[in-house]
Amino acid sequence: MNHSHTFAVAAASALLTFSAFAQQKTLVVASFPSFDEAVKAAIPLYKKINPDVNIKLVSLSYADHHNALVTALATGAGLPDVVGVEVNFLGKFVESGGLEDLSKPPYSALQHKDKIVRYTFAQATSKAGGLVAMPADLGPGSLFFRNDILAKAGVSEKDLTQNWESYIAAGKTIKAKTGAFLVPNATTLSDVYIRSSIKDGDGIYFDKNDKVLVNTPRFERAFELAKSVRSQGLDAKIAPWTSEWNEGFKRSSFATEMSGAWLAGHLGSYIAPETKGQWRVANLPSGVFASWGGSFYAIPKKISDEKKKLAWDFINFMTTNKEMQLIAFKQLDAFPALIEAAKDSFIDQPIEYLGGQKARQIWRTAASNIPAITVNKLDPIAAEIVAAELDKVLETNKSIKTALVDAQRQIERRIRK
Repeated sequence: MNHSHTFAVAAASALLTFSAFAQQKTLVVASFPSFDEAVKAAIPLYKKINPDVNIKLVSLSYADHHNALVTALATGAGLPDVVGVEVNFLGKFVESGGLEDLSKPPYSALQHKDKIVRYTFAQATSKAGGLVAMPADLGPGSLFFRNDILAKAGVSEKDLTQNWESYIAAGKTIKAKTGAFLVPNATTLSDVYIRSSIKDGDGIYFDKNDKVLVNTPRFERAFELAKSVRSQGLDAKIAPWTSEWNEGFKRSSFATEMSGAWLAGHLGSYIAPETKGQWRVANLPSGVFASWGGSFYAIPKKISDEKKKLAWDFINFMTTNKEMQLIAFKQLDAFPALIEAAKDSFIDQPIEYLGGQKARQIWRTAASNIPAITVNKLDPIAAEIVAAELDKVLETNKSIKTALVDAQRQIERRIRK
């Protein structure tokens, strides 16, 4: 008898037992900044309830994380147990079949539907009605404006918010009297407009039957607004999240910016802490409501049932536990998807960075009015095509009508592929 062989088998089985034990106790959560901060904040709390579970956080940059996820779900290799997904990537995964349907037992996540902000479930629902991810936080759209620059220009908040025409007219006055740009980039107006006035159940670029909605009055108006701002020299032509964008906030070059509620946290913590007390927020112009980002948790299909059970327990804790939702809200400015958390008195506290404004009340109202827009796996492609055509309108004076016809045709061609 070959003793070395017996030893190898025994060692291998001991190793298997050991790794099974180790696996059983470790939950791997893959996320991205700054959504990963919520996991860091959760670990001590979660350990109190589940002392035998170790949470291992794997964090990659926003794009790297989502790209790695596409590959891992396709190959089934190197899969984490819980994955964070940002709403802009959700469309890629909703119909991919790589994620667990959380509406089915043992999860039965739809029992939480009334507890969570209404529109978020639509974003994570497949055509067949499956729920592929659980909403954790959201980004109610908000108009940020510099109170001091407005005062200097003799412009009121109402001038900015009444309608799009008055917003742009206010921008002309601001530029003439203070030299500040109305907005970092004119394309933001288009982005906001195409996200508003959508029928529940439709998407931004596609209706529920995959019909392309780009060559329509909604997109035409969106392009016109962006063109009006650009042609009057009211935008700085600076893309968000670039160093020039950060610099513009530091130098007080922008009178307004439209973004998610979370921008307040970014501005106050690292982009422009020195402009503390000068920013305020209002609802978006013309009474529209739009969503800016939002994060979800999902479970890959190709992991063990044991791991799925553990993963769901953690996701449940992150999304339906009021205490945990409030910690993420307080520490990261992540607006809670859990309605009960948004009813907490924390909402009524003044925000020092925003000059003592009770801005979270405004964001709560926005969150409850955002339309339930569905996502489509071709959303990222459609967004790219539309952005490229809008650039041609703004940079080379291409006619809006032609640009939209061209965009519609290119997207339809991609569908047929």
